[in-house]
Amino acid sequence: MVLSSSSAMDPYVFDPSPAVALAVSVSGGVAVAACASMAFFYVATLYSPTVIFRLPPPASLDSFIIRRFACAAVSSVASVVACGFLLGLGRLDDFSSVLGVFGVRIDHLCQAVFFPLLLTSLLYGGSFVSKTWKLIASRKEGSRENSCSGFDMCVLRCMDWITAYARNVMAWRNYVVAPFTEELVFRACMIPLLLCGGFGTSSIIFLSPVFFSLAHLNHFLELYYQRRYRFTKAFLIVGLQLGYTVIFGWFASFLFIRTGNLISPIVAHVFCNVMGLPVLSCPRTKGLATLAAAAGVLCFLWLLFPATSPYLYNDLRDGCSCWHRYCSWS
Repeated sequence: MVLSSSSAMDPYVFDPSPAVALAVSVSGGVAVAACASMAFFYVATLYSPTVIFRLPPPASLDSFIIRRFACAAVSSVASVVACGFLLGLGRLDDFSSVLGVFGVRIDHLCQAVFFPLLLTSLLYGGSFVSKTWKLIASRKEGSRENSCSGFDMCVLRCMDWITAYARNVMAWRNYVVAPFTEELVFRACMIPLLLCGGFGTSSIIFLSPVFFSLAHLNHFLELYYQRRYRFTKAFLIVGLQLGYTVIFGWFASFLFIRTGNLISPIVAHVFCNVMGLPVLSCPRTKGLATLAAAAGVLCFLWLLFPATSPYLYNDLRDGCSCWHRYCSWS
């Protein structure tokens, strides 16, 4: 992708790079329309078996979720193909360069996993304190259900937990399929399109999560029509979820742009799904959870740019702080 800016005052300088040698012209309107279409297709595909193909409803929850796995895979592949077509990736001779456009890389893998995971965990300082406090309280009460007696018992319980989750289709949905397919579509496909559409990196960070959050509006229909929730309750639940997905989308987009590695937003996504909403206050911790949450946020803000410095994730940058070599941050 070779883009250039003729204005010397423009902070977003698109510097041609031999590593990503594609002369692509994608208008901003086409890029936005493509992203909106990908978001719509991702959701619509989930309902296509019954709505479009008129297949009978699945006999069990596991069958229903597995069917959705297949739908998510189809929409993800379609988005990758569409993105590759619009960006002209077929003209790249090196397949690793094609994968690199989508952030699929094996270089600097340890950094791409460790530092984003560290940053994300800092936002859960209150959650860690709350869970630790609960564990200590259960040990004092001699509860065998919530604590372990000795290292061997702890290892055994961990193995039981892993085995149980490996057989749980919902665990596969929350911790594998959803993070991988959503980050592939909403980050790896959309962000390169928006970059080539002429949008600045800051605009993309705040714009792309809109598509991500809109793709979760189907949850309102499920709550209101299928599960018969009251309108107000369904609206509040989905509204909270949309707010959370927008904030996470900002962070995930930031990670993808700064690191250039798809695994970075994926590990952050998995970690957030495991932990749920961060705990900001817990009465039983006597304010310690709130203090830990505040300290974690401050550490997160302090480390956000240093821990995502492109120097950590790329050997060559050509004087630019983006993995595509046309980013304004330094």
